[in-house]
Amino acid sequence: MGRFDVVIVGGSSSGLAAALTARAHYPNKEILVVRKEERALVPCGIPYIFGTLGSFSKNLIADQVLSKQNIQLKVSEVKSLDRAEKKILTSDGETVGYDKLILATGSVPYSPPVQGSEKKNIFLIRKEIPYLQGLMSTIDRIQDLVIVGGGFIGIEFASECRKKRGLNVSLVEVLPHCLMGSGLDEEFCVEVERALSEIGVRIFTGRGVESFEGKTGVEKVKLTDGKELRTDAVLIAVGLKPEVRLAEKAGLELGRTGGIKVDRYMRTSDPNIFACGDCVEKSSFFTGKPVKLMLASVGALEARIAGANLFEIKRENPGEIGVFSTTVNEIVFASAGLSERAARESGYRAVVGEAIASSKHPRTMPNVAETKMKLIFDSSTGTILGGQFRGGMDTGELINVVSACILNRMTANDIARFQMGTHPALTSSPVTYPLVNAAEDAIKKMG
Repeated sequence: MGRFDVVIVGGSSSGLAAALTARAHYPNKEILVVRKEERALVPCGIPYIFGTLGSFSKNLIADQVLSKQNIQLKVSEVKSLDRAEKKILTSDGETVGYDKLILATGSVPYSPPVQGSEKKNIFLIRKEIPYLQGLMSTIDRIQDLVIVGGGFIGIEFASECRKKRGLNVSLVEVLPHCLMGSGLDEEFCVEVERALSEIGVRIFTGRGVESFEGKTGVEKVKLTDGKELRTDAVLIAVGLKPEVRLAEKAGLELGRTGGIKVDRYMRTSDPNIFACGDCVEKSSFFTGKPVKLMLASVGALEARIAGANLFEIKRENPGEIGVFSTTVNEIVFASAGLSERAARESGYRAVVGEAIASSKHPRTMPNVAETKMKLIFDSSTGTILGGQFRGGMDTGELINVVSACILNRMTANDIARFQMGTHPALTSSPVTYPLVNAAEDAIKKMG
């Protein structure tokens, strides 16, 4: 197929963002994206295919985004990488040369070693349409579903399959609460579980799965406390592993968490190869230590750094903050940075500021919801470490404001001087604006 200035392996959100950024910074370079999927799914939209969207065609990455930017696309799997010759070999037998290479190979779902995992109707969350079509076909004809894993993907599938499809859904989580491993403190996790219970999801926390029981297909899920859940199918959503087989085979250095090791400029151990997204080892914004954090938003950040730095170093990765958001039963739950629990475990003397306000003002406005804000600060410096909130559907972007405050290491006094734009139909009152009032609450506690 010839030689290109830039070759990107992987065409999901990270690969797409890397390609578009490379084009913006290097308009005269020839760029090729190689992906193995004929059609690429929007990763975060996968749970909603099974409810709100109802169709795979409504959750696809548009290839026209690439062609409009004069970026070529090749649908094929990359089988090997020759670093010495600076070329890749694809499954259709073609060799493609590169000057600079970006690996955006993503992740694969983790399957825990549970007895009976080989039985029929036990599914993982793969980003492959043919595989997910098999899951869809199964869900279309069943009534009882057990979901293993109470993280964001698990609760979103639970919500969609219960609310939109009317299935009897049981959710199993080994931690004391759902979303406890995703940046939320206990009081918010309890509210998430309450919202799930209100739509009829049965929740079993603080226990794992001992075995999947049945003849050829799964019929029961036996929990570690002995309880058995009757089911027609199981969906496992307990986490992801970096997809590093290509990188490992090529001799690239891996990090302690199993992802491809990169520097702050997204360069691998080979100076001509960059990497971004789920396949990469992350480092914490707060400690600089490796962290396991797989989010499309993080991958897109890394991709924009890698794409900009290919031929000239322009950007540096500050480390991953970790910004999460989801919705259950028309309620938004979100977090950014360190939870109160994580801050204390990291050695900070944490102080918490809290505030509650109506999402519009006055609170007699239609479709108003209560917004609860919690901000975590380092008491010795006043610097913000994290934030969490619960609110209505019109408050989803509020957590991104918190993330910006964390990135810029703002203090409680800085946030208390925040100049916001408010409107009765759109925001909380300027007097009760929860971000500012939570900061004021923390200032009062810090003395």
